[in-house]
Parts: sequence; C-alpha cells; structure tokens
Amino acid sequence: MRWRNYRIYLAGQTVSLIGTFMQMVGISWLVYRLTQSEIALGFYSFLTELSSVAVVLFAGVLADRNNPKNILLSTNILAMLLACALSALVFTGRIDIVSVFAFGCLLGLVNGFDAPARHALLPNMVEERSDLRNAIALYSLALDAARLVGPALAGMVIASWGEGMCFLANGVSYLVVIISLLSLRLMPRQCITVHEDMVRSLSEGIRYVCGHRSIRAVILLVVCMSFGGSPVAVLMPVMAAGVLKGGPQTLGILLASTSLGALAGAFFLGMKRGTDGLRQTMGVGACLYGLGTAAFSLSTWLTLSAALLALAGFGVMIMMASGNTILLLEVEADKRGRVMSLFTLSCMGTVPFGSLCAGILAKFMGSQATIALGAGVCIFGALLFILYTSKRL
Repeated sequence: MRWRNYRIYLAGQTVSLIGTFMQMVGISWLVYRLTQSEIALGFYSFLTELSSVAVVLFAGVLADRNNPKNILLSTNILAMLLACALSALVFTGRIDIVSVFAFGCLLGLVNGFDAPARHALLPNMVEERSDLRNAIALYSLALDAARLVGPALAGMVIASWGEGMCFLANGVSYLVVIISLLSLRLMPRQCITVHEDMVRSLSEGIRYVCGHRSIRAVILLVVCMSFGGSPVAVLMPVMAAGVLKGGPQTLGILLASTSLGALAGAFFLGMKRGTDGLRQTMGVGACLYGLGTAAFSLSTWLTLSAALLALAGFGVMIMMASGNTILLLEVEADKRGRVMSLFTLSCMGTVPFGSLCAGILAKFMGSQATIALGAGVCIFGALLFILYTSKRL
C-alpha cells in the first residue's frame, strides 16, 4: 500500500468488482428465470467465454505493444455502456433470452481485451519485485471481498427490485475505476521490440511458454481446473433452487461462502513473504478445491454446503494467486502481455466447453453428479501437477 498508483488502482477496482459480481448473479438468475433450463445457463457461459477466447491471444500482443492503461480505459467504458443498456432492457420489459445471449457475446469480447492488459499493468504499479506477491494477494483480497459482498447484495436487490437494478449498479461502479485509471501516474513505458506481424508475435509467445517447464505446468493445471470447475459455477442456481430448495438469497449465500473462503486464502497468502513454496501451495490449493467441490455435490444442507464451498474457495484462491505470481516473476517483461493472455486463455478457453458440457450432462445425469464428475477432474489434475513439479513425471 506504500505505492501510490497501487493504492488508487486497488480502490477503484474494489468498488467496480462489487458491481461486477452483482451483475454476474443477476445474469445467472435472469437466464434461469427466463428459461428454467440448465442448458441455457451453460450456453450463456459458453457464448461469453468463447467470445473472450476468440480475441484474448491477440489482446496479449496488443498489451505488449501499447500502454495497458489505455486499453483498460477503453474496456471499462465499453463494459459500463453494456451494463446500462442491459439494465434499460430489463426495466422496460423488453428483455428476452436472445438479448441476454447477445449481451454475453459482447461482454466476452470486452473481457478478452481487458484481462491481459490488467495482468500486464500490475507489475508497473509495484516498483519492487519483493512486494509483488503481496500486491497480488492484496488484489485477490479485494477481489474476494467484492465476491463476498456482491452476491449477498445481489440476492437482496433481485428480491426487492429485480435483476435490472444489479446491472445498473454495476454500470455506475465502472465510473469509479475509470476515474482511478485516469489518476495513475506511471513511469513512461519502455520501448519493447515486438514483431510487426501479429501472428509471428503470438507464435513467439507460445514457443516461449512451451519451452519453459514451470510456466507450462502452471498453465496446464489452470486448464484442468477451469474445465473441471465449470459445472459448479454454471449449475449453482440449480443447486440453490432445486437441491437446497431456496431462492435468490440462497444463491447469494452459496456464492458469498465461496468468496469467504477465498478471502481467508488471500489473508493466508498476504502473510507469507518471499516466493518460496509457490508451486507446492498451488498444488495443495487445487486439491482442496476439488475435494471441497466433490463434497458440496453430495450435500443437501445449506450450512454444510456453504462450509464446503468456503473450503473450495480457499483452495482456488491460493492456487490461482500462486500461479499468477509465478508467471509475473518468471516471465520476461517483453513477453508479459502474451504469456498472461495465454494464462487468461487457460482460464477462459476451457470454460465454454466445460460450461456447455455441464449443462448437457446435468440434463441427463443430474446437477449433483455433474459437479462431482468435474471435481474428480480437478483432483486428478492437481495430483499430476504435484508429481510434475516435483519432477517425478
């Protein structure tokens, strides 16, 4: 927090992230209300993530060529306009599922350009590498605090005023992050040599990742976790309404429980200094997430379900933050945008297919069995990662 730019950026992001998670809950509930279909929930996530995947690699090249701050200003303005437009459609009663799917595609494109630039900007705001791990942990703390507050607020807002108010609140929250970005005083960006040909630049980044054992292992684990974790994310409204016999407030409690566990994970990482044990922490976190999710799939008691999701949230937090730190520390500065775009792709690229599979499988084998199957994939990937990074594979 002693770095001025980081303080300003973190404050703006915290406010905006609360609105983002309110919108996420509102979208899930809106899709389920309009369709009463698990497949529709999976298809919305599929469209959104697939749109991000379509542009994220080239967005990484742009982040290496241009100032990430300017890219973030553009993406946040566009996201604000989209949120306000969706709110207007809901309030006027003109919303339908086709409009929601179209919104998901557009939002996915914006997110695809936003994520690599956001990752690339973070090291520029923390001038000492020794502070980077704690900076990432503190950002994750803000992220998970927002994930804790946002869904809880969304449940109350939806019950009182409907989904449209969630989207409007998110649109207003973007103003804060836009002001914070305009207030940053960053050092002039060093000239970085990147091939003029975008495809050659992208190929160079991919070759760099493939040739680096540690980076390769991190990205492959995130691929596995993103695919296996898709069912619990997509089917949460079904678990809340169908299995636990609740409503919007129950969905908010479940999502907030995940965030509470992640919040504890961020505190845990924030108290650790240096970079020792990052790979071990990442492997253990992945195992905890898989075990917590598997147990959640069997629970029909809200209190137990919330506790198990908290354990899963703790695991995924320490896994993702540790992986992010490994990449930012080990990647060369001139390839940071492209590598972080591959990291983003590893999160987003498998989610569309995982989400679509989750919706289809839930239709035939039930939501609980589908979530348990995904948890098994996560546990298997975590064990492989532990063996690979210990050089037993």
